[in-house]
Amino acid sequence: MTNSLRQWSGKRLHFIGIGGAGMSGLARIALSHGIAVSGSDAKDSTVLSALGALGAQVHPAHQADQVNGADFVIYSTAISQTNVELVRARELNLPVLTRAQALATLMSESKSIAVAGTHGKTTTSSMLTVALQACGWDPSFAIGGTLTSSGSNAHRGTGDLFVAEADESDGSFIEYRPYAAIITNIEHDHVDYFATEADVTKAFAEFVETVAKDGYLIYCADDHGSADLAGTITDLSLISYGTREGADLFIDSINLLPMGSTARVIWKGRTIGNLSLQVPGLHNVLNAGAALAMALVLGAPAAEALTGLASFHGTGRRFELKATVHGIRVVDDYGHHPTEIDVTLSAAKRYAGEGRVLVVFQPHRYSRTQAFMNQFAKALSIADEAVLLEVYAASEKPIPGITSQTIAEQMTNGHFIPNFLEATEWVIAHAKPGDVILTLGAGDVNSLAPIISDGLARRFN
Repeated sequence: MTNSLRQWSGKRLHFIGIGGAGMSGLARIALSHGIAVSGSDAKDSTVLSALGALGAQVHPAHQADQVNGADFVIYSTAISQTNVELVRARELNLPVLTRAQALATLMSESKSIAVAGTHGKTTTSSMLTVALQACGWDPSFAIGGTLTSSGSNAHRGTGDLFVAEADESDGSFIEYRPYAAIITNIEHDHVDYFATEADVTKAFAEFVETVAKDGYLIYCADDHGSADLAGTITDLSLISYGTREGADLFIDSINLLPMGSTARVIWKGRTIGNLSLQVPGLHNVLNAGAALAMALVLGAPAAEALTGLASFHGTGRRFELKATVHGIRVVDDYGHHPTEIDVTLSAAKRYAGEGRVLVVFQPHRYSRTQAFMNQFAKALSIADEAVLLEVYAASEKPIPGITSQTIAEQMTNGHFIPNFLEATEWVIAHAKPGDVILTLGAGDVNSLAPIISDGLARRFN
């Protein structure tokens, strides 16, 4: 399998699932290298239109003949092995690459930084990118979300650094072989692929083995999974960050605000400045610590990196304020694991102040819902009211007896309303000025945010 950009020169790459957050970023970078790009997705979107404007040949449907003439075929993990284009590519004996293999190729001529972890990858990758940009550097990046500041999820920079979000969901992040890496946390998730937490830890251990021996591993001292793994590593430079005494990058004097935070940063025993963030929650303080630690080991000036972090406005679908209507704030977030829901709702409560938090939650995958049923109920109970939509299947088949209704029945504040229209009507009718409405989940629940906003405008006008 190719791992050299030179082998792609003069060739055509065909992306199956080109409209996805990760795949579209790779296509964008390939185009910037002058490589011919084609691709397909299940439906049309603004992403396809944007790629078409950059010169890609895009198709809003999957058809076997669209692979004809391609030299390499790249597919996302969301694509079924029975997809007609993937089947045709194998019939034609074309080289078929996963997204991870393609990203590894795009990074092969750069000093790559991989950001891994069960939670916080997108935000930490974005924070690191913005911090490096504030230092006058121009890193390439490929992130699973859209940077609010640039409106893009990928960019080919002029510098030698490449920041990449490393997705552990199918174990493919061992393809990246980065110069340096961040691990934000290690926890059981993606239960469709990892049966146990030990399986997740094993995957991260294999990932660490691929980091260059003259590079670095940045890990969170506050997280037991990351710290335990770091304790087994003897052949790599380790840098810790967190709120625990003894961390190389120690964060204290933390002040959590409704829509941000401040803290003091001590780097290897010396105070280097104050951290100021415009995104909420202790989890984002830690994400910023990871980004800052990596920037520092790469040689970035502390003051400039801190200035960059202070300018960070977030990424799409990460506590993203979509609208404010009659004093009611509508926020969208991608959180889909109980730990993420816990920290997100805690931040939302702080943001709401005297108001209430009304959450519309859509569980993602039957396997995850089955594994974390009780934890979902507990985390969602932080909200004042929780509306539960039915499970978003993704690529899974339903599991008998696994439904959002079971979660709602464990809660005193839960309302099982599977119909999208009825769910939005309930939230619109119950919201009061000062409240925060949060659409939450990794499926298509984000499509409800504008409907809720429009409904609130009609109700109060």
